[in-house]
Amino acid sequence: MTWVKICGVTDIDDALLAVALGADSIGLNFVSGSKRQIAPVRGRDIASRIPPETLTVGIFRNEAKERVVDIVHTAGLRAAQLHGNESPEEVAWVAERVPTVIKAVSAGTPQAQHASEFPVPIILVDAAVPGSGKVFDWSLADSLPTNKHIVLAGGLHPDNVAEAIAAVKPWGVDVASGVEREAGRKDPSALRRFIQNAKAAGEALDEPAPESNQPMYDWEVE
Repeated sequence: MTWVKICGVTDIDDALLAVALGADSIGLNFVSGSKRQIAPVRGRDIASRIPPETLTVGIFRNEAKERVVDIVHTAGLRAAQLHGNESPEEVAWVAERVPTVIKAVSAGTPQAQHASEFPVPIILVDAAVPGSGKVFDWSLADSLPTNKHIVLAGGLHPDNVAEAIAAVKPWGVDVASGVEREAGRKDPSALRRFIQNAKAAGEALDEPAPESNQPMYDWEVE
């Protein structure tokens, strides 16, 4: 089935609801200036209530690599998602210190074209302006490496996620604004429909998403 990440979570109620509805991962935003930014201490409070099999991910953009690692450890998270202009070397440095690293790229950019150079198992592909909630041309995902787990983001919502999965056949999907009633607060009905539709669409695929040749995260690792 399609892996589902609910991003931009700002409180424990939304986090626990997403988990109860079947989300595989929760994203906590530490990007300065974001409408969904939370403090590391709030991230720790949320992460401490999440079951270990649900991947807790800190979201960062052009943050100093040392601070990324510090926040991930301080908040007790299991993964970091890097949305900036990080080099493969910088990503590798973080990956040596954080259990799982997701590298986000914008569709159609040189960084996306060279995504195979990043030493991580998961590549998230977003619109030109990450976090904008805008849909991009899904055919651009065809150029992404087949030896990575591809997570599709950008303008997804309950009514288009099945179409997106059928078109791209990603390993996973990521959503923030598409399941909100206001910035940072999730809409329970939209959240339920998104997760149900994404899981059903994944099961309905004629062909499963390509398998990465890199190891996936292990939730049992401390």
